[in-house]
Amino acid sequence: MVELFPLLVSALVLGLLGGGHCLGMCGGLMGALTMAIPPEQRGRRLRLLAAYNLGRVLSYASAGLLIGIAGWAVANSPAAMALRVAAALLLISMGLYLAGWWSGLTRVEAVGRGLWRHIQPFARRLMPVKSVPRALLLGALWGWLPCGLVYSTLLWAASQGDALDSALLMLAFGIGTWPVLLATGLAAERVTALLRKRGVRMLGGAMVILFGIWTLPGPHQHWLMGHGASAPQQQAPAHHHP
Repeated sequence: MVELFPLLVSALVLGLLGGGHCLGMCGGLMGALTMAIPPEQRGRRLRLLAAYNLGRVLSYASAGLLIGIAGWAVANSPAAMALRVAAALLLISMGLYLAGWWSGLTRVEAVGRGLWRHIQPFARRLMPVKSVPRALLLGALWGWLPCGLVYSTLLWAASQGDALDSALLMLAFGIGTWPVLLATGLAAERVTALLRKRGVRMLGGAMVILFGIWTLPGPHQHWLMGHGASAPQQQAPAHHHP
């Protein structure tokens, strides 16, 4: 668990930095989710938003568990290094997309559109959301919306080679996206306006790019994790013969 901790923190930060992208994917739904609720019923609005985001985050964790099983199989094969490199390159591409420097990653989202066509009608039937259970179910379904950021993180999580670790990483990533979408649903204009600023998006994208570079296999990982400069072992005391 000690070795997993920095990865969990990284997943949390990745979700937080990707919040600007989440605004484009789910921001409109956040507003529609609470539009029919009077402003004075702030407690009810918060409960619905919390339930929706909980369902969404749990769907990420479920996807992480499923793809983690496949990642475990690949991690124990000669293709393990290729999976790691692909995950890193996808994260770098996501950083370029978040910063507004390259939009080619949107093509990756086409991978999940076939599945989403079958899920979307069920999600639409749950709207308008008037109860916590409906909000929870809507979030669980909406979590499967095709998203390049989620796909990038999923592949990175799968490259860890452990299904439970992959699920935990996706759970941490989902929690990281929570503040942005919660603020959007509560009409926190200052937060959403800040995340839409080009400078903030470029900074977030650059950090994701650095994270992708760090994910690439190589000696730099050992240096950053503190394994590259391990303390020398103490020499055994010399035996003195009488």
